[in-house]
Amino acid sequence: MVPVPILLVTGFLGAGKTTVVNHLLAHAEGRRIAAVVNDFGAINIDAELIAGASDGVVSLSNGCICCSLEGDLLRTLATLLRRDPRPEFIVIETSGIADPSDIVRNLMDPVIWQEAPLETVLCVVDATTTEEALNDALLRSQLRAADVVALSKVDLVDAAGRAQLCDVVRALRPGAVVVDALHGEVPAALLFPADLDRVPAPREVGPRRPASDRFETLSWTSERPVSLPRLQQAIGRLAPKLARAKGLFETVEQPGRSMVFQLAGGRATLAPGGALAAGVPRARIVFIAEIGVLSTAEIDSVMASCVEAGRCEH
Repeated sequence: MVPVPILLVTGFLGAGKTTVVNHLLAHAEGRRIAAVVNDFGAINIDAELIAGASDGVVSLSNGCICCSLEGDLLRTLATLLRRDPRPEFIVIETSGIADPSDIVRNLMDPVIWQEAPLETVLCVVDATTTEEALNDALLRSQLRAADVVALSKVDLVDAAGRAQLCDVVRALRPGAVVVDALHGEVPAALLFPADLDRVPAPREVGPRRPASDRFETLSWTSERPVSLPRLQQAIGRLAPKLARAKGLFETVEQPGRSMVFQLAGGRATLAPGGALAAGVPRARIVFIAEIGVLSTAEIDSVMASCVEAGRCEH
């Protein structure tokens, strides 16, 4: 049976991994791609942002499939490999707080390797990342694992800043290919093998390192639409304490439609979402912060002002 190559997508919180995966799925060019999402938190926003995924596993218009990575990675992959038709490629998007070396170690399992060998590790890096942030141990571990480094948000940095970032990347991972990934575009030829019968060589992984909890997620939901101006004010108050935030919500100003909210690198963006699904809260936002920096009570207090009469749930 022809093996199914795996593309592992890593990168720090807010780097733009989901944008890259969405671009790959939207430009699959007939490839059958299974996308596995490992989000961090009780509300899996990323699984919904990827190609309109919902309910964990869905069929996509271009023949791709998408599922959230809940529980054991090897069990999830085994389920995908039993699908008919079998996927031709598997893309795994890791959580922004994941050390890819741990996932690589799991993928070296002989049973999985025989059917789904790890082909490429892609690290997505925000091109505006500061010199201080580049010293982050987790980000450096993500870079050291990479075969390809994709620089996102390159339109927000000047040539000197990009060159400095490339110098750091090449010092950490001399063999990596560095490419610009404006709007998530990474050449598929760098990520997927042309010869599907070729099996890549197994990778060497270092000793397992003790896990250190650094971030936590706090979720906020509301059964009522939010006021967009009030939401913007609330996010402005919380932003200094946040490493990342993302969510989907309906606004009072545009009833019946969802908005996609993202906060990364201190920059907040809003974009139109799809039609609202039945039976889900009108607003769902995940906040990611260093442990102990933010509390559920503080989030509830600040976000209550976004909803009429302060009615919200968490």
